[in-house]
Amino acid sequence: MGRTILSIFILLAAIAGGGAAQNPKLDFRLENRTGINIHSIYMTSHDSDEWGDDLMEDDILRDGEDLDIEFHPKAGARLWDLRIEDKEGDSVEWESIDPTKFEILTLKIVKGKPIAEWR
Repeated sequence: MGRTILSIFILLAAIAGGGAAQNPKLDFRLENRTGINIHSIYMTSHDSDEWGDDLMEDDILRDGEDLDIEFHPKAGARLWDLRIEDKEGDSVEWESIDPTKFEILTLKIVKGKPIAEWR
């Protein structure tokens, strides 16, 4: 069984400093290992009060699938917030994610608790 990879280009131009990083472009692969299908994904700089547009639009990131998230070259925020929603609109959020510290972010739900692992 093959692995599906979707690509999304985030058109966010946030104003925040960077610093040395393992992944200076901020791009990363998001792995869905939650056991549910993700119908909506939102990312915004940690300083923002608004989520903006759904990155998935009409797509679905099924359990076991991956999504390559590519940031706009002018995106400069170091810390980002991530929100996922299922078909019913139930959501989980992670705050202050620093994509400069990893290249792969794996989302899981373990015993009902949302977990994010990175490498």
